[in-house]
Formats: sequence, structure tokens, C-alpha cells
Amino acid sequence: MPVIANRFHQRGTLVVVCLATAMLMLDIAVVNTALPYLARDLHAGLAGVQWVVDAYTLALAAVVLSAGSISDRRGRRRVFTRGLFLFTVSSLACAEASSIVMLDLARAVQGLAAALMFASSLAILADAFPVSRERAGALAAYGATIGGAFAVGPAVGGALTSGLGWRAVFFVNVPLGVAGLLATGKWLRESRDPSARRLDWPGQLVLTGGLFLLVLALLRGNTDGWGSAAIVAELTGALVLLVAFVAVERRSPVPMLPLGLFRRRDFTAAQLAAFAISASFFALYLYMTLYLQDTLRLSALDAGLVYMPGSVLLFVVSGASAQLSERIAPGRLVAAGLILVSGGLVLVTVTGTRSAWTAILPGDLLVCVGTGIFNPALGVIALGAASDANSGLLAGVNDAFRQGGLAIGVAAFGALVPAEAALGHGPARAYVDGFHHALLVGAGLAAAGAIATVALLRDRRTATATAPRAHVTPDSAAEIV
Repeated sequence: MPVIANRFHQRGTLVVVCLATAMLMLDIAVVNTALPYLARDLHAGLAGVQWVVDAYTLALAAVVLSAGSISDRRGRRRVFTRGLFLFTVSSLACAEASSIVMLDLARAVQGLAAALMFASSLAILADAFPVSRERAGALAAYGATIGGAFAVGPAVGGALTSGLGWRAVFFVNVPLGVAGLLATGKWLRESRDPSARRLDWPGQLVLTGGLFLLVLALLRGNTDGWGSAAIVAELTGALVLLVAFVAVERRSPVPMLPLGLFRRRDFTAAQLAAFAISASFFALYLYMTLYLQDTLRLSALDAGLVYMPGSVLLFVVSGASAQLSERIAPGRLVAAGLILVSGGLVLVTVTGTRSAWTAILPGDLLVCVGTGIFNPALGVIALGAASDANSGLLAGVNDAFRQGGLAIGVAAFGALVPAEAALGHGPARAYVDGFHHALLVGAGLAAAGAIATVALLRDRRTATATAPRAHVTPDSAAEIV
């Protein structure tokens, strides 16, 4: 009887965590198809639309590591519950926003809430599934939830926006959040780490300030002028704060980002690869959606359906390639995935001002195949750099680099796409030319990530067999044991 009850509890925990994760993933995927509609309704320019994405990703990237420390100290269920509540309330605020500034602020709160949920969800699953074989099955379901949400997200967002308006993509989170909160109280049990690290407040403050100033400067550069005093001051401030972050982390007894981990080439390769794919393909997703809706004049639903073949292919390839890392070095798979992403982005440049929607399909399919190969292999590398006790820290660092790459990429590509030609304003040719330039830069970034991965992991098989795994403790930021 206790065994049956325990399994019942495990399944309930898995359902709750997967439901909440699906809500987070859907929120990322569905928002893009609603952007042109909310921009027109709220009288927003390109910068306001960019902040709808960047406010969320920047907040998530900046605080996800500290959120992990908070959940370890205060209780994973408590932090998860508060994150879910805050996400639900902020979703309602997004749906009720009467201005683009209000929406962007609510999106930043959503990002903070998402960080609390992401940081605690894997630890909750690890506590509920202590046996490695059962845990592997739970993590597989968790990963499938992420892939499935991304696969259906664009179509769901398009359907909600076309049928009910852009506010529906945020309203849908409210009943899902309420259901998740009720289930959390019933199924999730509390757990803590008795040796949890203290919060690194100095590191948190300088990292947040540095990232914010960098993204702000990239978003405003075209409008204010790259040589203007304001932009130069913001870029200089960002550089100073990011350098200060490295200095603070080197001296902190409990750093939020233990720099000693970067002594391992596999850890460094995982972060560079995560940044490269997020700052290329995933950042360009916004501009690709604007092209489909504002240049080709597709509805939100039609634009979402354009992505469906690639999204489904990504989901299938991810599942099929998950076993390849047992036979092929994960570093080679990551590099191959990035090369395919790079080639796919180049293929998308065949699009023009009067292209059929099918012109985007070959490039999108190739990108999705590459991403499907990339994701499982990156997970193997990212979580293999330290002991199992530090899996939450490793996952948090990798997610911070992913979200940080997305925020910086969205802002940087905005410098290549003329704001006056976006959102249906100005000549379509100007937007398409800027979009093509952004695609080529993104392709170069993905290719650079592939080269860096190969260079860092060229002796991956030997290094894996001989190099010890890092272990991070509260007393030693990155002790190699």
C-alpha cells in the first residue's frame, strides 16, 4: 500500500510540474504570433514589441541562478508555488494592459516568476523520483512537455489571437495557473538542501544592471544614434558592470556563477553553444513572425501554422536523436546541429517582399532538424560537467545563457532591421533587406558556435574519461574533486 501511494504521489508531482512547465513554454511560443496585433492595439513601435520579449527573457536570465539558491534554502515547493501564483497574476496584468509600458512591466514580472518555477521544478522532480531509473523517465516526460509545448505553441497563439484577440494569449494562463495552484497544494511535498548556498546579492545586482544597460543600448542605438552620449554611456556602463560581475564572482565565497567551472572545456562549450543558438535562431523568430504577418500579410493563425511542420519535426527529431549521444560524441552532435541551423538561416534569405509562405519552409525545416539534434546533446554536455548534486546549478547556468542570448539577440538584430520599416510601416523592401542581414549575422553566429564547440571538445572522448567532474559546495566555489 505505501508503495502504491508513493507512486500515486510521484505521478501527481510529475503532472503538476509538467503542467506548469507547459504553461511557461506556451507563453514563450504563443506571444510571438500576437505581437503585430498588440503593437497596433497599443500603438507601439518596434522597440516596445522587442521589450515584450526581452523584458521576460532578461528578467529570467538575470535571476534564475539566485532563484535556485532561494528554493534550496526556503523550500522548493514554497518557491514553486509563489512563482506559479505570481506568474498567474502577472499574466492577468498582461491581458489587462492598457499601454505597451504596462505590458512590458508585467512581462518582466512574468520573467521573475518563471525563474522561480524553472529553478525549483527540476529539484522537485529529483526529490520525488530518487531512483535513477524512475528519475530518467520523469525527466523524459518533462523534456517531452517542453518539446510538445513548443510544437503546438505557434498554432495555439495564432488561433487565440485570430479568434479572440491578442489578450487571450495571456488570459489562457489564468485558469491553467489556478488549476496548477490547486494541484500543487495536493501533490507537491516540501524539500530543502541542508547545505544550500547563501544569496550572492552583489553579483545579482551588478549582473542585472549590466544586462539591462546592454539590452537598452542595443534597442535604442538606431533611434538615438550609436555615437550619442546616452548610448555611449549605456554601453560603457554595461561593460563596467559586466567586468565588475566577473570581479565580484572571483572574490565571493558563495558566487551565483562559480567561475571555476569554466576551467572545464565541456562546461564552457555548453554555455557558448546555448548562447549561440538562442542569440541566432530563437532571437530571429520575432523578426520572422513580423515578416510573415506584416510583409506577407498572413493572419496570426496562418503564421502559426507556417511553423507547425518545423515544430513537429523538431519534436520528432529530438526524441529520435536522444539516444545518439551514446554512440556519437555529444560535442559533434551539438556542432552538427549548429551547422544545420546556420545553413537553414541562410536558406531563409531566399524570401522576398512577394514570396509565397512556402519560401520560408526549407530553411525553417533545416533549422528545426538542427535544433532537434542540438538540444538533447547539449543537455548531456551541460549536466556532465559536475557532480549530480550540482545538476540544479548546471541547469540554471545553462538556462541563464540561453535566455541571455535570446534577450541580447533580439536587441542586436533590431539594430539591423530599420524600425521605421517594421510593423507594416515604411517600404517592405527595407524591412526584408534588414531581415536578410539579420539572418546572415545569425547564421554566422551559429557557425561560430559550432567552431567553438569543436575546438573546445576536440578531445572530448579522452577528456571525459580522464577529467574529474567539478563539485561546487558552499565552502568552495568550484572545487575539483
